[in-house]
Amino acid sequence: MIDKVAWIHLVDGEVLGTRSHGKDTYYLPGGKREPGESDVDTLVREIREELSVRIDPATAEHLGTFEAQAHGRADGTIVRMTCYTARHSGELAPANEIAELAWLTLADLDRVSPVDRIIFAHLHEQGVLT
Repeated sequence: MIDKVAWIHLVDGEVLGTRSHGKDTYYLPGGKREPGESDVDTLVREIREELSVRIDPATAEHLGTFEAQAHGRADGTIVRMTCYTARHSGELAPANEIAELAWLTLADLDRVSPVDRIIFAHLHEQGVLT
């Protein structure tokens, strides 16, 4: 089981996605927790490292937890993505392993990981993703 935390940042019916250097698949921003970190600690650290912005931990709201086959991993390797919305401060900019930011919609399902496809469908059902 791969345990990850992701930030769901929606603007005008689109969700923020990230693409790492050397990859062709987009992922929701976030990452794996370090030992002893809470979900929100992981969210704050990962988003600062990847996107150069600060998450306001007081505004973090759990959106859902989703599981699927981990992209690019051996069959049976499951990723659990715990998703949060939260306000941020600063200007979004790719940093560290992130090569590109993109605003994605339901039409981009073929460009995202399997767990992200499930999350996109959930967001669409909620009426917040076009």
